[in-house]
Amino acid sequence: MLIGGSMGTGSYILVGTRESEQLAFSSACHGAGRQMSRHEAVRTWSGRQVIDELKARGIEVRSPSLRGVAEEAPGAYKDVSAVVDAAEVAGLARKVARVAPLIVIKG
Repeated sequence: MLIGGSMGTGSYILVGTRESEQLAFSSACHGAGRQMSRHEAVRTWSGRQVIDELKARGIEVRSPSLRGVAEEAPGAYKDVSAVVDAAEVAGLARKVARVAPLIVIKG
């Protein structure tokens, strides 16, 4: 399973468990999930601000829309590590690897 974080956080690769077959029909989380609406994110961050902050961390962003970048700001998402840890504690999946973003391409 690929569990996406945000533009500024890592994502995870997980493997299902036997327990997940019985507890959740072989399913687990599918991503970090939003903690803030897109509208609220646009009011909180500018696209340019997000691009500059990510660039300072070595992450390149390519997007035709600054608004789209602001809507997807890393702070608009839950902590993917906490979400993945919860899935692991619940017995739904086991962590295999964490991957870090190098470039983000928004359509």
